[in-house]
Amino acid sequence: MSGSTPLGQLASVIRSKNAGPFQITIDVMFAHAATYRCVLDAHILTPTVVARLYGIDAADVEVIPFDRVFSIKVTMPRRWGSRGSGSAGDRDVYGAQQHGPLLDLPVP
Repeated sequence: MSGSTPLGQLASVIRSKNAGPFQITIDVMFAHAATYRCVLDAHILTPTVVARLYGIDAADVEVIPFDRVFSIKVTMPRRWGSRGSGSAGDRDVYGAQQHGPLLDLPVP
């Protein structure tokens, strides 16, 4: 690949959902092993990068690659502090709208 390509164009699926009332999980799935490997080898999906994009502490972010299914799982706390899913002021009860910042992440 020359230049960079947004992660959202390389992944087949990028989705987010609740991982309990206080955490969000983001699944980044690829159709082909080569694309998955390219993203992993670029080291652009790390706790530090995710923390910067979401304004949270990198120590609270877990990035787990799943080679067998060409997927990467990111788990992190909900962005609205310690309030759980469905609490007053919650803008995304199901956590389904939290993957957006990863869509434009450039992959060299």
